[in-house]
Amino acid sequence: MKISRSILTWFDISKRDLPFRKNKDPYNIWVSEIMLQHPTVAAADDDFAKSFKKWPDVGAPAAASEDDILKAWAGLGYYSRARNLKKCADAVMADHGGAFPESSEGLRTLPGVGDYTSAAIAAIAFGEPVAVVDGNVERVVSRLHCVDTPLPEAKKQIRKLTQAMTPAGRPGDFAQAMMDLGATLCTPKRPACLHCPLRDDCRALDAGDPERFPVKPPKKAKPVRRGAAYVLTNPVGAILLEKRGDSGLLAGMTQVPTTGWTARQDGATDTSEAPLPAADWIACGTVGHVFTHFELRLDVFRAEGDLTPEVRQWWSAPETIAGEALPTVMKKVLVLALDHESQHDLD
Repeated sequence: MKISRSILTWFDISKRDLPFRKNKDPYNIWVSEIMLQHPTVAAADDDFAKSFKKWPDVGAPAAASEDDILKAWAGLGYYSRARNLKKCADAVMADHGGAFPESSEGLRTLPGVGDYTSAAIAAIAFGEPVAVVDGNVERVVSRLHCVDTPLPEAKKQIRKLTQAMTPAGRPGDFAQAMMDLGATLCTPKRPACLHCPLRDDCRALDAGDPERFPVKPPKKAKPVRRGAAYVLTNPVGAILLEKRGDSGLLAGMTQVPTTGWTARQDGATDTSEAPLPAADWIACGTVGHVFTHFELRLDVFRAEGDLTPEVRQWWSAPETIAGEALPTVMKKVLVLALDHESQHDLD
C-alpha cells in the first residue's frame, strides 16, 4: 500500500531516537507505553530511565510492594497505572511463567492492559498486524480521510481505517511511524504539511483545513469541588500523614488528613473535621489542582500538636517526606503550609 510504504520510508530516515526503542522486549514496550502517557517525550524519557533502574524486568515490580511502586510514582499522576503495573506484573509472573502473551487478544487479559497497549505490544514486540491507535494516530488518520464524525464516536471508524492501512510486514514500525508523524509533523496546531510524507494522500490538506480534524465535541466546563486539608506537625517536626482508601481517586496514595471531598461532592472547608480540633489551626490559603474530570480547591490549615495516629495514619519525619507516596496536590498543600526549610526537604 502506498501510504504504508511512504511512511515507513520516512520513518527509516526520521524516526526519533528514544531509549525505549532499543529493543523489542515486551516488558520494555509495556513500560514505555505507560510512560508515554505523559505530556512530553522528554518527561517520558526521564520517567522511563528511572523506572528501569528500579524495575529492570517484569519480575522486579512483581517482587516489589504496591506501596514502593506508588512512592516511586508519586507526582507523575495517573496513579491507577502504577497500581495496574503491579497487578499486571503479578499476573505475568503467576499466570504466564514470566512471559507476556504474544497476541493482542492474550495481552488484553492482563490487568490494566487495554486495546491500545495490547495492540502496541503485539505489533512492536511480536509483529502482529493489528491497528495501534493513540491520540497521534487518531489525528493523522482523521486528517487523511477527513473523518467528520466527532470523537469519541469516531474511534471505531478510525481504528477500522488504521487496520486497513497496517501492513503485514513491519506492523510495529508502521505503528511507531504513525505515532512519530503525529507527534512531530501532523501536530494539533500548525502542522508541517510541507514536510509530511503523506501530504499527497491527505484529504484534509486538499480541503485546506487540516486543523479542523479530528473533530471534537464542545468542551464541557469542569466542575469545581471544595474541601480542606490539615497539616499537623508534632513537637519534633514530624507531619501526620495517612493512606487513602483502596479504591477511587488517588487510591492507596498518601495524603495529609482532609475532608470528605470527591469528584462528585464538596467536603467541609473549615477545621470542623481536623484531626486535633482543639489545636490552634492557622489558615494558610488555598491550593488548586485540576484532575481529568474536575478541579479541586483545598483550603489549607496548619497546626502543631500531638496525638496517637489512627489506623492508616503515621508520623513522617521531615527527612522522609520526599520518599512518601504523595500525589501532586498533596505536595502543593505541604509547600503552602510549611516553612522554607520544610519546602526544601520536599524538593
